[in-house]
Amino acid sequence: MEYWSILLSIVIGVISIYYLFRNFNFFKRHGVIHVPPVPIFGSMASVIFGRTSFFDFIFKIYNFNQDAKYFGIYVTTNPIFLLRDPELIKTILVKNFDVFPNRRGFNELNEPLLAKNLFSLRGEKWRNVRTLLSPSFTSSKMKMMFTLMSECAVDFVKFLSTLPANKSDMNIKDAFSKYTNDVIATCAFGIKVDSMKDPTNKFYVYGKEATSFLGSRSLKFIFLRTFPSLGRILNIKLINDYVLNFFKDIIKTTIVTRDAEHITRPDMLQLMMDIRGEESRRELDIDDMVAQAFVFFFGGFDTSSTAMSFVAHEIAANPEVQNKLQQEIDKVLEESNGKVSYEVINRLEYLDAVINETLRLYPPVTFLERMCEKTFELPPALPDEKPFIMKKGMTFWIPIFAIHRDKKYYDNPEKFDPERFLNNKMHNSLCYMPFGLGPRMCIANRFALLEVKILLFHLLARCELKPSTKTTSPIKFSKTLSMIPENGLWLNIQRRKNMYPVLESV
Repeated sequence: MEYWSILLSIVIGVISIYYLFRNFNFFKRHGVIHVPPVPIFGSMASVIFGRTSFFDFIFKIYNFNQDAKYFGIYVTTNPIFLLRDPELIKTILVKNFDVFPNRRGFNELNEPLLAKNLFSLRGEKWRNVRTLLSPSFTSSKMKMMFTLMSECAVDFVKFLSTLPANKSDMNIKDAFSKYTNDVIATCAFGIKVDSMKDPTNKFYVYGKEATSFLGSRSLKFIFLRTFPSLGRILNIKLINDYVLNFFKDIIKTTIVTRDAEHITRPDMLQLMMDIRGEESRRELDIDDMVAQAFVFFFGGFDTSSTAMSFVAHEIAANPEVQNKLQQEIDKVLEESNGKVSYEVINRLEYLDAVINETLRLYPPVTFLERMCEKTFELPPALPDEKPFIMKKGMTFWIPIFAIHRDKKYYDNPEKFDPERFLNNKMHNSLCYMPFGLGPRMCIANRFALLEVKILLFHLLARCELKPSTKTTSPIKFSKTLSMIPENGLWLNIQRRKNMYPVLESV
């Protein structure tokens, strides 16, 4: 028996060495410019060992060769093409979408909530579900969800504006995540919660647990992306079964209650329920419904609260921006007699510019990923190089974070300057894509922007934002996969002295 064990170990070792050698020689074999890899860890050793943040890594590696249209990097053992050229990026994401329609997603993991949702779906199944969910994000649906979001924002800001002075310093990322949780709960699941008053509610606790990629969870995520088959064999999961069962039970209970009591609500769950029994429409089973509702958490819980936090941080750090925003908001309140409507929120040009500039500096998604499905010829990376023939299964990264901070496309790119986005200066720019580009861009971008606008409108109408003693500037990102500063995002939030009367939603 011992000899068999030794022989098996030798065979596994030889296969592993061959696999690693073959992978780590991919770009060299094909004559592609690339960042020299470290065995096992590829180009990401500094991230894996906690020496640099993922965002600093992306920015640094993006500048490995500033003249190349693309070059190769190794994400642990996986060879990845990093695209730098905006025209080539448009070719990949838009013009040749049929060649690059899919992400790796989470299909290889033992995670039904992640594998079945829109982010991970591929091919015809993705098209079917995207077509089904798209009506959730039309203007008419946004108007209906506006009321639900506004209720959450008003409750949230009222709570903040009545806090005593000794509690005015707060971790705003933690606070805003409670607001995004409440919005997702009401708009996707049809559940009303108030996480500021009740921060231990299961919806918030489990949502936060499911979407957090801090500490050892970052390493687990990297391991599962690198060795998905081994992860399945060992039954390693990112999301615990009790979290999955909690969300599944909520969906089941809500559907049964609505059917029994003939309740309808303007939310995403209702849309999925309404197609039941329709001819030529494949209705979704419970697991599908849970997965699509959960994508709101996975895609929106952390990203939206992070975006709000960085907007608030920049507003507090730039008093002239805050004054201009509050003047715009106060003017609208005066003209509308204190009533806030969907149309009013979407007419605030300076608020739009502030949000857009924040999304430039701190995009919700650091990079886009696409897989090649058909043979495709890439142009030469440099004038004296040869074209490269992409084959099925090869993968691209498009480093949005780094492109948004490239001085080739933005003057003084590290400066927060909302004026860049006034008067349609950046309209349809290939160098600005906070929600992606092409048919697979974020389906919920309008939802996310509306959620952020409503929160900031009510917050600035009632409160003043100031740096606190714990605020750090300039920002240094934590050495994790999550876009947060090392010491968190802290601000001082106080009630405005010249606040308008209680606002109404219509």
